[in-house]
Amino acid sequence: MRKTEWKSALKADPTDWLLEEENPSVRYFTLVDILGEPPDAPGVETARRAIMENGVVPRILAKQQEGGYWGNPGDFYVRGKYRGTVWQLIILAELAADGEDPRIRKTCEFILGKSQDPQSGGFAHSTGKDGAGNHDMVMPCLTANMVWSLIRSGYLEDPRVWRGIDWITKYQRFDDADNEAPKGWPYDRYKNCWGKHTCHMGVVKALRALAEIPPDRRTEAVKSTIEGGAEYLLRHHVHKRSHDLDRVANPRWLRFGFPLMWQIDVLEILGVLLKLGYREPRMQEAVDLVISKQDEQGRWLLENTFNGRFLVSIERKDRPSKWVTLNALRVLKDFLKP
Repeated sequence: MRKTEWKSALKADPTDWLLEEENPSVRYFTLVDILGEPPDAPGVETARRAIMENGVVPRILAKQQEGGYWGNPGDFYVRGKYRGTVWQLIILAELAADGEDPRIRKTCEFILGKSQDPQSGGFAHSTGKDGAGNHDMVMPCLTANMVWSLIRSGYLEDPRVWRGIDWITKYQRFDDADNEAPKGWPYDRYKNCWGKHTCHMGVVKALRALAEIPPDRRTEAVKSTIEGGAEYLLRHHVHKRSHDLDRVANPRWLRFGFPLMWQIDVLEILGVLLKLGYREPRMQEAVDLVISKQDEQGRWLLENTFNGRFLVSIERKDRPSKWVTLNALRVLKDFLKP
């Protein structure tokens, strides 16, 4: 394989390793995102079908209940962490599970019915007395994760998802401890989410959700939110303290993982910014960090994991990770393109 310019940043080329059939999701994404094969190419379609037949996805779906949920239907978020329905939907969306599969659609409908707040369009971590999402329990990172997962599952055209998108554009903040925090719903409920300084994780998850909307479908409110959120992240040079750029904002963000659920890391932040079309000098130090963390085979380790708390473990901690390596290659290919 010809070594393209961006691959000069690699100590070795791990592409053949990523194409191994034992991880059909990584194989599929490698064909499309790294090798640039069209989605309708026969080999790509075969890889996409294999996602539903082999590996983690069918093992998760085998544990699904008839109603599209996992475990106790009322424990889809908090007491079901990370075995409840919310978390399975995030993982299935990460792994490119087929949104046309009736089992995936059942899960999406379950979440839309039980978690979405009919009053605001946001998503709550518990159900209210009316059987829908509890208005007082709406959370920004959960709303963003559910919008992202639903779009990835083929629900972009659903008006309920657009209500979730509108929630993000209306309420997501990008404060940097410079002004007084707003008061009232939803800001008074979760100080960790809505304190004087905006939660970095909430910003990343909101932008990740909006990045799934094709550019030609983005409303002015979506575009404005993307611009505000991207500038917030760039002002932090991805992972630094904006008021002291010599200091890392959170050392945990330097340890790469998959799937991250509500957490974030440098690799995810870079991936979101690049998907939104940002590629500028304030990202360079974070990209250099990514390059520095590869091993001699051009692979990256799984340093952060929820394994042991999932229904099905995904890779092994402190071992070379196909998922982290795939995400690193995506970042390098996009950032270092001519």
